[in-house]
Amino acid sequence: MGATSLFEQLDHDRFRATELARGPWDPVALHGGPPGALVAGALEDAIAAFARDELTADDGTTVSFFPARFTAELLRPVPLDELVVETTLRRPGRKICIADATLTGPDGKVCLAATLATIRSQPFDQPRSDEVATPPPASGGWGVKIADCEHVMFARDGVEHRVVAGRFEDPGPATDWIRVAVPMVDGREPTPLERVIAAADFGNGVSKWFDMDEALFLNPDLTVNLHRLPVGEWVCIDAVTRLGAEGIGLAESLLFDEEGPIGRATQSLLVEGR
Repeated sequence: MGATSLFEQLDHDRFRATELARGPWDPVALHGGPPGALVAGALEDAIAAFARDELTADDGTTVSFFPARFTAELLRPVPLDELVVETTLRRPGRKICIADATLTGPDGKVCLAATLATIRSQPFDQPRSDEVATPPPASGGWGVKIADCEHVMFARDGVEHRVVAGRFEDPGPATDWIRVAVPMVDGREPTPLERVIAAADFGNGVSKWFDMDEALFLNPDLTVNLHRLPVGEWVCIDAVTRLGAEGIGLAESLLFDEEGPIGRATQSLLVEGR
């Protein structure tokens, strides 16, 4: 029987990646979305535990923190192997709480480092936002044909795509609704933040200017800024990639759920011919 989740949990901070988390560049390395999402979930848990243990009032009420910014730095390929997640509270506070995390491979080397900056949530009855048109719904899009590959991989087998503008296989900007189609860990469905992080890492892929056999366009980082979490399973990325003359690129994605905009993601790109 094949894998049924992106990761298997071995103990509280140890996980084994499955083939459903595999990336497109190397059969023994992961796509950036699954490990980014895994670490984002661990950071959420660490901050929630701090709020519960340190900020609970006598009447039982506690502070709730909103994940305003997530940044991941992909330091080296994340192996399709056992991984250890470690979290540290860098700025514990009542209004702003920031936590850091590392993801370490079996060789003891850190392959991903991440930060989650959160802001205290509280009622505010005068929300403001510019008018940004929400892309057509996922139900109106078309599925993506991923190039034939002998391996199970995240982009084809771990998520579902519904493209509503542009074409995944053609160069240039594209708008893609993405749903993580398998559990995150051992039957646990992804949290809203994990869904966003997993989807946002596709920005450079859906808006690529080159086929993968023509050029590398790797993102050494991913930053996601949110003003609200998505409702439902689908996250839309309206993505565009811009390339400079020195092998440097920037992929930028506006993020949506079916109710409207939720934030923005950016990825720095290393671009080179193959």
